[in-house]
Amino acid sequence: MRTFLSCDWGTSTFRLRLVRSSDLHILAETTHAGGIADTYQRWAASGRTAERFTFYATILQKRIKQLAGEYGQSLAGIPVVLSGMASSSIGMKELPYQPLPIHTDGRDMFVERLQVEGTMNPTIIISGITTGDDVMRGEETKILGCSSLLAETSGEQLVLLPGTHAKHAVIRQGKIIRFNTHMTGEFFKLLSEHSVLATSVEKGGDFDAPANRVYFRKGVETGSTFGLLHSAFHVRTNQLLKDVPKTANFYYLSGLLIGYELRDIPLHMPVYLVSGAGHQALYQVAMEQLRVPLAATMDADSALIAGQYMMLSRDNW
Repeated sequence: MRTFLSCDWGTSTFRLRLVRSSDLHILAETTHAGGIADTYQRWAASGRTAERFTFYATILQKRIKQLAGEYGQSLAGIPVVLSGMASSSIGMKELPYQPLPIHTDGRDMFVERLQVEGTMNPTIIISGITTGDDVMRGEETKILGCSSLLAETSGEQLVLLPGTHAKHAVIRQGKIIRFNTHMTGEFFKLLSEHSVLATSVEKGGDFDAPANRVYFRKGVETGSTFGLLHSAFHVRTNQLLKDVPKTANFYYLSGLLIGYELRDIPLHMPVYLVSGAGHQALYQVAMEQLRVPLAATMDADSALIAGQYMMLSRDNW
């Protein structure tokens, strides 16, 4: 297996990458706006004349052919790995969540080969995991992919995955033993775009600008110390009473929410940050402000691809 196709079919976006197996180098990739939520709505609007699985499979094959055309080489027969929302109740095929604990080498993850007649590429789909009162789909694959970073220790380590619904996963002796979800990104969007605070913030300022960094750090410190519902109104009074620039206020609000998210991380627990570049800069500064120990960082897309390849290898393609 020289190459494989990594599919990240998220709620709002579809990403497909052709990956070289030997070093996980991306040879070609394509991104589309047709995420799982949009695809499900299109299927429902079609009158559900086609089976849901078949509807999604047809779209997947169309995207593979498009990528093949852009790459200039046939991708027929190359295995595809899907993780994340593709296995959800609105995804290509719903799979049950696997309960904790989960080994970080993927040995007890729930994976299913998708049986399809015709010309569909060989496909496996990875399910999510659950604590019993919390769930994740997609992030678990990134945790598997970053497991090589983790120190060999009997103590607990934290893998932090920022996002719309940030995940904090605790690893001990090669197993995910617990995790929790923080709606940091979603609350930020709601407050910055759909609340009374929306007129007090403005997106687009450079995080490296001194004023933006100063107010971000202030937000982190305040969010980690005081109640969020009261502190959030400071975004409004910053503008009304202190003439804080709206771009700086934007980062103050971001700092408030991230500081609140991080405030309960034990200072003795090493943290592994798995994120994109934008989140990495914010969380690194926030962790520095709160003296949270940062053990290592990894790009979230690289972790996803590594985790998908781990599961593909375990499935003996």
